[in-house]
Amino acid sequence: MNRFLTIAAAVMMSLPVAAQADEISDTLEAALEAYNKGDVTYALEELDYARQKLMALRAEAFQDLLPEAPEGWTRDVETEMQAGLALMGGGMGASAEYRSPDGSQYYTVTMMADNAMVASMGSMVANAAAMGMRVERVGRQRIALNDGQAMALVNNRILVTVEGGDEALLLQAMEQIDFQELSSFGN
Repeated sequence: MNRFLTIAAAVMMSLPVAAQADEISDTLEAALEAYNKGDVTYALEELDYARQKLMALRAEAFQDLLPEAPEGWTRDVETEMQAGLALMGGGMGASAEYRSPDGSQYYTVTMMADNAMVASMGSMVANAAAMGMRVERVGRQRIALNDGQAMALVNNRILVTVEGGDEALLLQAMEQIDFQELSSFGN
């Protein structure tokens, strides 16, 4: 507990002054004050609240990595995915559906990170050719194609899935994803 408070205080002090004036910083300060006064229960509540807010910021940053819609297309971002992942062992997720102007074509991009499903699907994507899937590349990223679905495993912790449409559309959608940025997420 004391170690966590020390780390939280160090993180807070390393932030620029403007960043310290936010709700998370205030909550961490309140936790430290409560701890110093011996109110461990309130300190824990404040730490839990700060952690919740930090996780929300992280999830929002992950969602921001979803590609923009191609010109003329629309993008509908799924906002409830994070709550569903909590029931499946945690981690982060982001998903959006993309539709062509006339609605005749669409695909869905789903990204999951640090989740049990990523671990289980990861070996399948890593051994795609052995599983009878076709393997393509988008830049340096391997893409497994199978039955209207394209999958990529980034740094063995982020699973990107594109579903809907033909293989050409799936690969075009994968080309819109910034795999470099994804690979550095959370590092």
